[in-house]
Order: sequence, then C-alpha cells, then structure tokens
Amino acid sequence: MRDGVIYVAKGAGYLDLAERSAASLRAHNPGLAVDLFTDQAPLRPGLFDRVLPIPETGPTPKLACLTESRFARTLYMDCDTLVLAPFGDLFDILERFELAVTHDVRRTSALIREGHAVDTPYAFPQMNCGVMLYRTSAAMAAFLADWQRRYREAARTRDQVSFRDLVWQSDIRFYVLPPEFNLRRVTVLDAWEPLDARPTILHSHRLLQHLRGNPERLDDLPAIMVAERAARAEEWVRLGLDAPAAGADPAQPFHAAEALAGRDARPATEAVAVRVGG
Repeated sequence: MRDGVIYVAKGAGYLDLAERSAASLRAHNPGLAVDLFTDQAPLRPGLFDRVLPIPETGPTPKLACLTESRFARTLYMDCDTLVLAPFGDLFDILERFELAVTHDVRRTSALIREGHAVDTPYAFPQMNCGVMLYRTSAAMAAFLADWQRRYREAARTRDQVSFRDLVWQSDIRFYVLPPEFNLRRVTVLDAWEPLDARPTILHSHRLLQHLRGNPERLDDLPAIMVAERAARAEEWVRLGLDAPAAGADPAQPFHAAEALAGRDARPATEAVAVRVGG
C-alpha cells in the first residue's frame, strides 16, 4: 500500500492515547490506512486497519516498528497527538525526500542541544521524532539500521540525541517540515496571523500528563492552550525575568533567559546585559 500511518503503543495508557489520536485522524483523513503496533488488545475494534505485535528486534518499541511499516510512504505519530486538519498533500514531500521531521522546541536548553558523538552548531538542533514522515527505500532502511546502532551506543533514553548526530553525518535527503505538522508549542497560535499556517498535528505531552502523576487529564487543544499559557507565564516568574512586554525590546528577555542558563550562543562581547526581576 502506498500511504499510511503507524502508531506504537506499549501499555494500556498509551493504547488509550493512540486510539484517541487515531479517531481524530479518521475524522479528518477518512480514507487513509492506519496500523497499530501494540502489546494490548484494542478497545475500539475497526479503528485500525491492522493491529500488529511490537517486534523485539529493536532497542525500543518505536525503533523496532519503524522498519516494519508495510507502506511505501509512512507517517509515524506518537500516541500523544491529535489531528486537527486533513493532511492534504503532505505525503508528496516524499516524492523528493526520504525523510521529513520538524525542529524541536526549547532550542537553547541543554536538553535539546545534547548530542552524543557530534557537536553540531546551535542552528542545527535536535529534531522532534514524535512525528516522522519517511519512505521505504534502501537508503532509509540503512538510515534506520544506523539509528538503532547509534541509539544503543549513546545509551540515552531519548532517541533524538542519536538522531541528531545521524542526520548531521548522514547523506540522507531530509526535509524540515513547518511547525504546524508537529505543533509542540501551542501558544504560537496566539501569535500567528490568520493565513500564516494550517494547524494540522497537535503533539503535546499535556495529552499524557495523567499518565505521569498529574491528576488532571487534558484531551483537546482548548484545554491545552489554557494550561500552556499559564505555564509560560509561570516560567518567566521562576527565572526571575519579566516576560516580553509591549513597548520593550521583545527579544531581550529570551537572550537573558539563555544567559542565565549559561548557554549564551553569542560571543561574550556581544552578550546583552541580563535584567533580572525587572
């Protein structure tokens, strides 16, 4: 089959999320094939075209399943996603490229700048591997095999560390998708103008926060927007910095936050003064 989506859900909690994500996908893309790799029995029969066991051949369930897709053009999505619009011609990216992903957010943090064997420039951060578009080819098969090897060598929980190194060193033809296809920082919707973008795939850890000890379950974009706006305001307070405000230099607080974290990307002679607590 030419085009399709795969999910990987290990455990009942992630199966529940995968079924909710797949239902949103079906609502906007009713003719698209959807496969599930899982160790559970789905609770919603008929939602997935195929339900398959998770192979034990890879270092993680996800990395094991990526190589098992039956589609010529595959969209992998994490379970903590919701589809907000039709995919349109998204898969046609693979007519020119082997692989497509988006940049991760929080790019001045040590977490997103971390690599294993390679020190890449700031402008080449980690990619977010929770939404990946890739095609079946010899080049992609070699890439995925190399990713599995590097993941084992890196011994990091997050697969994005080894993925960043690999993409930097590989000759794979890849494309960086616009953020609306892997919408992580949802508060960007507060800034976009009407025709800037078409929000398509929401990908938020807020959708699985109830699996990580938070008593509140969030199931849709409006609820996540409220939570993220509050969290953004609280983070400026925790840093002891004023949030960007009307009439002030809107870039300065971001430079100050990075300098406070000890990761100023600019030469010391060009660093801006840090203004703490107003």
